[in-house]
Amino acid sequence: MLGLTPEEWTAVGLSLRVATVATLASVVPGLAVAWLLARRRFPGRALLDGLVHLPLILPPVVTGYLLLLAFGRRGLLGAPLAEIGVVFSFRWTGAALACAVMGFPLMVRAMRLSIEAVDRRLEQAAGTLGAHPVAVFLTITLPLSLPGCLAGAVLAFAKAMGEFGATITFVSNIPGETQTLPSAIYTLTQVPGGEGPALRLTLISIALSVTALLVSEVLAARVGRRLGAG
Repeated sequence: MLGLTPEEWTAVGLSLRVATVATLASVVPGLAVAWLLARRRFPGRALLDGLVHLPLILPPVVTGYLLLLAFGRRGLLGAPLAEIGVVFSFRWTGAALACAVMGFPLMVRAMRLSIEAVDRRLEQAAGTLGAHPVAVFLTITLPLSLPGCLAGAVLAFAKAMGEFGATITFVSNIPGETQTLPSAIYTLTQVPGGEGPALRLTLISIALSVTALLVSEVLAARVGRRLGAG
């Protein structure tokens, strides 16, 4: 089927696993940060906003190197984590971490804009009636901003599927362990006769990304219709 080799199928499966884990792990922190930036004014807010968007500004290789310094086996956080058996560098979990970091700004930005579009008077009315802030967020803010939140999650997923620079710097390009679709395509372009397999994987990568975007549009449309009907 599709003429892929077992190694290529492994790269496809690993990319899907890495992108899924990276996206799911980012959703709750992304919502929290987006809500803080959209609804709260506090000292250091501009700094937090800048840090969130830093991966978009820095070269991906720099982000990957910083992750290696922080989460490598001898890194500031990596060393104590390694002592309890949690290792990110040169593991697929590290690839997921790198993809999560690179996709986080896109997710937060979409979620923040969606939350800011929610009429604050609805939230204030619920608060006046005695609703807890958590209840207000779960029953008013989140449902009304859900289409944008879904779009942010899909953007992060698509970014994770295509991430290369930070991933290869942090976890290298180990077949079967950290070799995702972009890494496999890069490897194939460096060997004689690899143009055909590289093209196949490129088409698969495009198909997966387009599918994710279409699913996002469908989900957002369904949520919008339900909210409109409600």
